[in-house]
Amino acid sequence: MSERTAQDPMSAARVSEQLASDLGAAACIFGYPLVLMDVTRQVMTNIPAAAESSAPTNQFANMRAFPDETDTFVVSPNADTLYTFSFLNLSKEPIVLSVPDMSKRYYLMQMLDAWTNVFASPGTRTTGSAKADFAIVGTGRSGKLPDGMHVIKAPTSLVWIIGRTQTNGKEDYPAVHAIQDQYKLTPLSAWGQAYAAPTNLPVDPKVDMKTPPVEQVANMDAVAFFNRLNTLMKNNPPSAGDAEALGRFAAIGIAPGNVFDLSALDPAIARGIEHGFISGRARIQSEAKQSHGRILNGWQFMSNVGSYGTNYLWRAVVAQVGLGANLPEDAVYPRATTDIDGHPLIGANHYEVRFPKGQLPPVGAFWSITLYNAKQFFAKNPINRFAIGDRDKLRLNDDGSLTLYIQNASPGKEREANWLPSPKDAFNLIMRLYWPKKEVLEGTWKPPSIQRVAGEARQVA
Repeated sequence: MSERTAQDPMSAARVSEQLASDLGAAACIFGYPLVLMDVTRQVMTNIPAAAESSAPTNQFANMRAFPDETDTFVVSPNADTLYTFSFLNLSKEPIVLSVPDMSKRYYLMQMLDAWTNVFASPGTRTTGSAKADFAIVGTGRSGKLPDGMHVIKAPTSLVWIIGRTQTNGKEDYPAVHAIQDQYKLTPLSAWGQAYAAPTNLPVDPKVDMKTPPVEQVANMDAVAFFNRLNTLMKNNPPSAGDAEALGRFAAIGIAPGNVFDLSALDPAIARGIEHGFISGRARIQSEAKQSHGRILNGWQFMSNVGSYGTNYLWRAVVAQVGLGANLPEDAVYPRATTDIDGHPLIGANHYEVRFPKGQLPPVGAFWSITLYNAKQFFAKNPINRFAIGDRDKLRLNDDGSLTLYIQNASPGKEREANWLPSPKDAFNLIMRLYWPKKEVLEGTWKPPSIQRVAGEARQVA
């Protein structure tokens, strides 16, 4: 297909400045996740060989340790799983993902398409724990695959794999590392051969490796953004459900393969598109600051992530604040910023979270509660505990209930097993529920409230 420009007299004749502004805003919101994904891919793959936090295309990066209070690269880090990442390019051929036998250990290989929709979740919940090979196949590819492979059809050429492997504390690192070393990505053409991923790959010096991808996208003007969007849509086609939106966007030159050229348009229309692009970006930022999801006992649940349909604004918001969100069937992350009375959580206070007997989080895998400071990073504390959950040696009360103590100073030696230390100033909590059961997804199970309690914290004996 030959490339076209945005200069279309028939379309221009039908588009007013106001309509151009409306379409520019809508197209900005529509395309934001795709552009952000590509900038993220570009930054995370611009490296000569695989490392812990990034790797070249079609190779795995394996995080080997939990972050601590000194790590400020990723907001809201977790201390439950070690990550395994890869950006795939399926435009040339399928890539085979191989995983070892996991025994009783939970794992998940979440797969996002270029538009941030989760299209597959191979792992304990969906495919079991046995050794397996998954052929990840891009669009337009047909043909027979080797026997015994599970076929996963990707809707776009760009795919982001975010793997999570259950890790039961730092002492579990060696066992998890051994599993990570067995996660493999192999081009289909090299299947059955001795394959080693290439190293010493060229690095593009023009790629900005310092500015976070969200900021890089925020710094784009309308021409850079829409040209990148048009180029990306050639190999990462929108879904069939996007046809109506694409039909409208074509009137201002936004379509797969188009060269977007504002200078070729009537000045009033160009002005409208630029204004709309700015307002669309502002709409995403504004919406991202709002409260979303349902509130249960002071905990905020967002269960409508990972698959967005035509809810383009919500898709863009989640991409901006939580790129890589899971399907709720795989994990749910209730968040709390206040106590049950609506007061902000402050480390000067003492709080308790009490699970009645038989009311621990209903999950197929495991659960935890992680504490973050006001900047959404781990808070330094004397026992180096950033999360607490069912894999810790918790002490039940005599009646079978479980009380967790959240405060700055020790609650006393006899209670320290259930202590989640807080900083002296503002903090917030995220509960992670891996493989939540239907009671969580349907809202019939409610997490216990965060209760402020009186009394001075006692120092460690």
